[in-house]
Amino acid sequence: MEEKFDQFLKEYYNKIVSLNTKANSKYFDASISGSEEDYNESAKLQLEISKLYSDRNLFQQLKEFKKSGKITESVRKRELELIYNEFAGNQFDEKLHKEIIDLSTKIEKKFSTFRAEIDGKKITDNEIDKILETSTNSFELKTVWEESKKIGKVVAEDVIKLVKLRNKGARSLGFKNYHDMSLILTEKDSVSLDKLFDELNRLIEKSFIELKEVIDLYLSNKFGVDKNELMPWHYEDKFFQQGPKIYNINIDRYFEKQDISKLTQKFFNGINLNIDDLLENSDLYEKEGKYQHAYCVDVDRNGDVRVLCNIKENQKWMGTMLHEFGHAVYDKEISSQLPWQLRNYGHIFTTEAIAMLFGRLSHNPEWLKKMVGISEKEAEKIAEPSFNSLRSEQLTFSRWVQVMYRFEKEMYANPDQDLNGLWWQLVEKYQLLKKPEGRDEPDWASKIHVALYPAYYHNYMLGELLASQLHNYITTKVLKMEKNNSESFVGKSEVGDYLKHLFFSYGALYPWNELIAKATGEELTPRYYAEQFVK
Repeated sequence: MEEKFDQFLKEYYNKIVSLNTKANSKYFDASISGSEEDYNESAKLQLEISKLYSDRNLFQQLKEFKKSGKITESVRKRELELIYNEFAGNQFDEKLHKEIIDLSTKIEKKFSTFRAEIDGKKITDNEIDKILETSTNSFELKTVWEESKKIGKVVAEDVIKLVKLRNKGARSLGFKNYHDMSLILTEKDSVSLDKLFDELNRLIEKSFIELKEVIDLYLSNKFGVDKNELMPWHYEDKFFQQGPKIYNINIDRYFEKQDISKLTQKFFNGINLNIDDLLENSDLYEKEGKYQHAYCVDVDRNGDVRVLCNIKENQKWMGTMLHEFGHAVYDKEISSQLPWQLRNYGHIFTTEAIAMLFGRLSHNPEWLKKMVGISEKEAEKIAEPSFNSLRSEQLTFSRWVQVMYRFEKEMYANPDQDLNGLWWQLVEKYQLLKKPEGRDEPDWASKIHVALYPAYYHNYMLGELLASQLHNYITTKVLKMEKNNSESFVGKSEVGDYLKHLFFSYGALYPWNELIAKATGEELTPRYYAEQFVK
């Protein structure tokens, strides 16, 4: 049986490695060009991968290997577990696979090429964000906010169709729906996740209600309206994900005329996580037709790691660069001695944790002092408002994730329900925002993750919890300091050494709960997140 499995692995790797590399490379090209030809080629390659994973003969062999109980060597056994899960989620028919991929590609192209229009002029997401952050004209804000949501109407019908196709595939495999299947096949379950999100709700609700009062008072004064008249477009963000800048601090000004790319390079190189090669492979600035968000892709699991960004000289994009290159250094430093299937992060939220650990530093006065060159006096002056700003961002984001997680779960349970109404029920309950009177639009569909990154968003919150746990461990155990939420890690090679050798290098060798216990000495806990941001 072991010999048979070794032969299976040889044949599997001969097919998947090349296909995966080509698909990742073409997707990156399509994200930059926005061309239909590139997107179509990317879709064809994704379909080839899906065909491989939907091969019923290969899956039958995997079931036999698993059932035999004779694949006992730890690395091989882990390979079997992960490959089995890949195949298990794709065992529906080829025609359905093609429908899902084609429709996903169609939706993605719509997101990539959509531009809101104001007075006949097309504007980018960056420009929308700028107006929402800086304008004090309620009419202009409402207009821009409503325009930003119009992509929802463009894609909503296709998104619902896509949800139903995903559910059809999942149910054919014996799962309740696609959302449930996605959790199980990524070594989680809805009962535990519901419990965690209920706990987070209890943990944060009181602090968020208090924060929301402060936010509303600030915005009431800013716009000259009664706080009961505040609407979603007043909150400086399309989705109220991070919270408005209510504290007397303007971190953006520190990044004016700064080379964001060079700052990123200097920081990571300084903690012994060199990114020179990663920067060379990446595409970091705006282009016509280019995907407007940001992501990192490990093209070949053999060193070709690329980042896509649309850099502007502000704190948001400094944080985004630190975030995305956090993903990138993780991918780069996974041990090349592992078999290809295990040359991947331990779990999607473990790589999110690293991205968040570093992304938070764009707020950090000590980091700004050492990296950007602000004075000691300036660092002391902004210490309290910068922490309050980060705390506000974290608490606000935790409530936004509540909306996303619960909406997706309900949408996959019943895509025929009133999704427009469900969305605003959750927004009102967890974010305490008012639904605009009479509004009945698919605002939920304007969030790209709902359409293209299903059953994913909760991982951001798990990542935040783990980021706080790792920050605590690095500060107290690696750097041997007192608990210090302001530690910036700048120039501390021990930080990179710890992450490389006791976190990154393991790849997917262990289930995520074992990886976290090995790296921090305890299982995932919300305690350190609460210590940082709630108390």
